[in-house]
Amino acid sequence: MITSIFSKSKPINFIMVAVFVVILFVFSNFNQLFTDVNTSLKTTLKLAIAVFFIFLLDFIISKNNLTKKNGYAIMTFGLLFGLFPEVLRYSDLLFANLFVLFALRRLISLQTNLHTKKKFFDAGFWIMMATLFYFWAILFFAVVIVALIYHSKNNLKNVIIPFVGVATVILLLIAYNIIVYDTYIKPTNFSRYASVDYSVYNSGEFILKFTVLFTSFIWTLIYFFRSIQDKNKKLKPSFFLIAWSSVIAILIAIIAPVKNGSEFIFLFAPFSIIMANYIEVVSEKWFKEVFISLLIIVPIVSLLL
Repeated sequence: MITSIFSKSKPINFIMVAVFVVILFVFSNFNQLFTDVNTSLKTTLKLAIAVFFIFLLDFIISKNNLTKKNGYAIMTFGLLFGLFPEVLRYSDLLFANLFVLFALRRLISLQTNLHTKKKFFDAGFWIMMATLFYFWAILFFAVVIVALIYHSKNNLKNVIIPFVGVATVILLLIAYNIIVYDTYIKPTNFSRYASVDYSVYNSGEFILKFTVLFTSFIWTLIYFFRSIQDKNKKLKPSFFLIAWSSVIAILIAIIAPVKNGSEFIFLFAPFSIIMANYIEVVSEKWFKEVFISLLIIVPIVSLLL
């Protein structure tokens, strides 16, 4: 039933997912929404970004033909917010993920072979912007390298351009710091902390969530890599970029300094696309429903643990 509702791309799908995210956000940020004016405005901005993610993800998918015309990706995206509502509390992570999505949008659109240099510049620029908000987002620069391998094997200029985008952000940061703080780089500009302490995951709630998440992710990712071989030659690099983005997102979560579920935000978009590609080809309707039902039931059950 759930997959039937989202089997076609309709405006009602956006409304349903957006309302779901708004409800989650209100529960996660209730105190911040109703305090002083400044805090309320900052919290409202976080909400706007979270809802904007839905439309941005759908735009990236539809513009680049990453799935068939359905709402499975935004449905999965919304359900992942339900699985890890903690991501809605951290503005730095929301901004970082926003800029990473901007970068991925430009890299995926390289399949058109138009404005290649500008797209590589934008990708480097946006990933560096994301790094200012969350340092380990810099690992997504590896996806830029993969894109260069696919799209610029014999063009040295294109190899340099993403680094120009990175340098542009650094120069703007230095200029800002000089004007405002009378220094070149502040220690807080790049908080390079990491952690491999996973003791916080040793609870029934996290064990249940991770079991469902990683089982679903590994199962669909294996299928995704296999299915790439059958994709249109022009689209193959884009699908590889999505797959490698999901791997980078897992790596970031592994070394994240704060481990409370919010560290998985970078996985939401690539995993949603991977899951959508899987759901739309599965013939057994009950099997699709089981996948989605697990993402709905687990957050509810985890609250009782």
